[in-house]
Amino acid sequence: MGIVVQNASFDPGQMLNQLHASQLGIGAVVSFVGYVRDFNEGREVAGMLLEHYPGMTEKALQAITEEAAERWPLLGIEVLHRVGHLAPGEPIVFVGVSSAHRQAAFDACHFVIDYLKTRAPFWKKENTPEGSAWVEARETDESALARWQ
Repeated sequence: MGIVVQNASFDPGQMLNQLHASQLGIGAVVSFVGYVRDFNEGREVAGMLLEHYPGMTEKALQAITEEAAERWPLLGIEVLHRVGHLAPGEPIVFVGVSSAHRQAAFDACHFVIDYLKTRAPFWKKENTPEGSAWVEARETDESALARWQ
């Protein structure tokens, strides 16, 4: 399992291929890549600032991936989350999960991103033509999390 929090961009395709190449017993790799949108709730978004709590963020991500590994028979999990200033179209987060079978990989990937969205200490500030504003947590993210409890 790998956890990375970094400022630099990344290549999701390269990460996916590395995850697959790690073991010959992998029958399925499922990934999620989140990107910065140029809109949110009807407003134009020119960019965003992502902040985190160093040390605590990695610990929270590690706990999420460990729980996923306890729930499903996984062969690998990789989570990379960016912080800093990001522009529309740039990748924010990568979650990649591998398993011998697809259902475990699909479920675990969904679980990890649902937990990451609500339990990892990240804060997002959007830059719009009207100014900058912190993004509040969404009820839909909490609802998504409820399916795993």
